[in-house]
Amino acid sequence: MLKGIAASEGIGIGKVMIIEDNTLEYTPKTVSDTDAELQRFRNAVDAFCDETMEQAESVKKTAGEKEAEILMGHIYMMKDPGMVGSMEAQITGGQCAEAALEQVCDMFIEAFSSTGDEVTAQRAADVKDIKTAILSILLGVKTVKISEAPAGTVIVAKEVTPSMTAGINKDKIVGIITETGSQTSHSAILARALEIPAVLSVENCTTTLSSGEQVIADGSDGIVITAPSEEQINEYTTKRDAFLREKRELENYRGKKTLSASGEEYELFCNIGTPKDATKAMEADGEGVGLFRTEFLFMDRNALPTEDEQFEAYKQAALILKGKGLIIRTLDIGGDKEIPYLGLEKEENPFMGFRAIRYCLKNRDLFKSQLKAILRASAFGDIRIMFPLITAVEELREGKALVEEAKSDLRASGIEFDENIKIGVMTETAASGVIAHLLAKESDFFSIGTNDLTGYTMAADRGNGDVAYLYSPFQPSVLMMIKRIINCANEAGIPVGMCGEAAANPMMIPLLISFGLTEFSVSAPSVLKVRKNIAKWTKAEADKVAGDVMNMATEKEIVDYLKNII
Repeated sequence: MLKGIAASEGIGIGKVMIIEDNTLEYTPKTVSDTDAELQRFRNAVDAFCDETMEQAESVKKTAGEKEAEILMGHIYMMKDPGMVGSMEAQITGGQCAEAALEQVCDMFIEAFSSTGDEVTAQRAADVKDIKTAILSILLGVKTVKISEAPAGTVIVAKEVTPSMTAGINKDKIVGIITETGSQTSHSAILARALEIPAVLSVENCTTTLSSGEQVIADGSDGIVITAPSEEQINEYTTKRDAFLREKRELENYRGKKTLSASGEEYELFCNIGTPKDATKAMEADGEGVGLFRTEFLFMDRNALPTEDEQFEAYKQAALILKGKGLIIRTLDIGGDKEIPYLGLEKEENPFMGFRAIRYCLKNRDLFKSQLKAILRASAFGDIRIMFPLITAVEELREGKALVEEAKSDLRASGIEFDENIKIGVMTETAASGVIAHLLAKESDFFSIGTNDLTGYTMAADRGNGDVAYLYSPFQPSVLMMIKRIINCANEAGIPVGMCGEAAANPMMIPLLISFGLTEFSVSAPSVLKVRKNIAKWTKAEADKVAGDVMNMATEKEIVDYLKNII
């Protein structure tokens, strides 16, 4: 049995197809006819863009628009004057196209990889994918056609790149196993979008496994069973059928209110990163959007989006939601989200540094432009503003004062907006938890970001394997912080939601019901499952569970107890 990361739920039983990396070796050489070499390079880039556009259209049909945008991002990179200009400058200086491409791509790969954060590391994976694709074109190397895989195939590769995805037929590919990747990597995102079971970060799987051998890929538990016995195949076939049956049963919760077994009603929202994601939220039967991560509007470009560009994006999302709630989080950069053109200085500890609301309050023109765009869009739907990383009441007051300035500017220009727009706080630090009673007096709502709240409360970096045992929302200190934030909101009479990953965890749901959470915000694919899990609990049952849990002293005790009752 091999172990890895459970990245896409489900069980795949089939035969291995090893996807080997192409040998892209060449001998660097000096070229004398640089004009001809430039043309060869440009032809390769044009061919790459045409091919990638076709792949994006294919992925849009099989996995969705959001996943296709990953590939479109590759085209945007290769149309970026800075990146392509550096390559062409190398060629003009006498380098061959292959060497120029590789040198510049490797420079970007190193820059993105060295930041130490997972989101930016995905950009490095994108550049690596681009480099491989264009080198293949320049060298005339044909890539493996996954589209020709027979039914019942389990793909095994070092990584599943976005460009590979275009060839995946989910009627034939029953599982994915890779040597690299994490829950948030492109491989995981694409596997989940295609609803193919995936186990990632399985060490040396491309050499340990052989093409043609039968395996079981358990994407729910993160294990790969090699040479399975007949008994194991029968056991996992039963598990697979039960998993697929449960997916079908979830459809019974579509179009229903989100109610506990004792009748308490909750709002069940979705987290989104682009306006188009709002469509997925509605298709998934979300009741609104609890978190619009606006930083994605600022990424994959060379300059700030204009106020008009932002307005159109927020307006589009509001119109898609047709009056349902839309909570827009103001720009949250720094920490694990870097935007190169903003020129943020490298910090020793960016998670504790100049990020999110701190950056925005020091860059008032940028911030005010975003606030005006949000306000303008509020004329088209139920939009609310949320400030990230608030650690002091002064930050909240200063942010609200800027909203008032933005309102005054719009009034002077005769532009309509919601005069009573609600302003809330993303409570994601220990500081915000401690002063939640003070923040609640000056906020219209709270939203708990459990990912950062867990990291900041436990002083543990989720990307550091040595302290991963501490990074859990079920740590007693984190649960106490969550309960306190919810209590303070309830006492102040304001709504309180949760938009971190814990909101979808079935073990967390009875605790949140008992604590008094009013809104859950989860990924679109999790909506029906969360609605079903909420429906399992009466308030009295949830109170009993929470009472037991809050008397426990360790994370292990809590998790073991919750596993036994879920």
